[in-house]
Amino acid sequence: MLFKQQALLRQKLFVLGSLAIGSLLYLVARVGSLGRLQPICPIEGRSGSHISEQIPLRTLQFQRGLLHELRKGNAMIEQIRLHNLVQQLPQAIIIGVRKGGTRALLEMLNLHPAVVKASQEVHFFDNDPNYAKGIEWYKGKMPFSHPHQITIEKSPAYFITEEVPERIFKMNSSIKLLLIVREPTTRAVSDYTQVLEGKERKNKTYYKFEKLAIDPNTCEVNTKYKAVRTSIYTKHLEKWLKYFPVEQFHIVDGDRLITDPLPELQLVEQFLNLPPRISQYNLYFNATRGFYCLRFNIVFNKCLAGSKGRIHPDVDPSVVTKLRKFFHPFNQKFYQIIGRTFNWP
Repeated sequence: MLFKQQALLRQKLFVLGSLAIGSLLYLVARVGSLGRLQPICPIEGRSGSHISEQIPLRTLQFQRGLLHELRKGNAMIEQIRLHNLVQQLPQAIIIGVRKGGTRALLEMLNLHPAVVKASQEVHFFDNDPNYAKGIEWYKGKMPFSHPHQITIEKSPAYFITEEVPERIFKMNSSIKLLLIVREPTTRAVSDYTQVLEGKERKNKTYYKFEKLAIDPNTCEVNTKYKAVRTSIYTKHLEKWLKYFPVEQFHIVDGDRLITDPLPELQLVEQFLNLPPRISQYNLYFNATRGFYCLRFNIVFNKCLAGSKGRIHPDVDPSVVTKLRKFFHPFNQKFYQIIGRTFNWP
């Protein structure tokens, strides 16, 4: 009797296992067929004209997996050659601004199957020792990609560093430049908060924001404080406009990217001459984190690092008012230059 029960149990387990394997194989086949049904993805070159060779999205999605293996060092040279992968100089750079949302923007753009991102900040153009290593060193820091994918890197210090505009111009005078900004006072406080957290990790003391942002001798805004200077966007942009026309810049609203990212990403797609591929499906709000997370497919999701969305310290309201009044004329000039306004006080 016991033997019969054991045999019956083994038979049931075999049937259940077969059903599970069958379902898994159907799901894999279904995902593959969905990928093959996706339309062709035309990518435009730097000149704006369509490239004749078109790459199926399924191919680009396959490349993502291969690129992941390359980053882990598991792929051989033969695989690189077989799949026609190259390291190419970026066709677009997120040049800043610090604490404006550069990491979020880069990760969200990477949702597009025709975009490949550099995983780390390279700091090539703003770092003299790195720049001295030459353009081939910089190229070697770029990810492997299909020749017709767009490579993008981000280094927020580029925007405020004196030598960077000329250096980037010498590399590629037609490159597309992405600048993401937030309300200047909020950005300055966020900048301070990041530095403060670093000091606290090292058990070091640090001045209050009010003492840094306001000159104690004049009781006016302290323009020598880096967090304040960085938020004077128009001053920095004017240096870039000596080398690049305003049409080569796209300004992203960093505040809106937090609350409603899709419209901002769609504007960037247009600027980069990419077919629209990022949709609401790719973005879901994480109530615990208070940020949108990324959905690449039915298997792979990603949220930004836990350091994003730090709680800002309370700042004296009179200091906030003084800073906003100080930034106001610079903001108006910034709007005039870029042809876009933001909901800043």
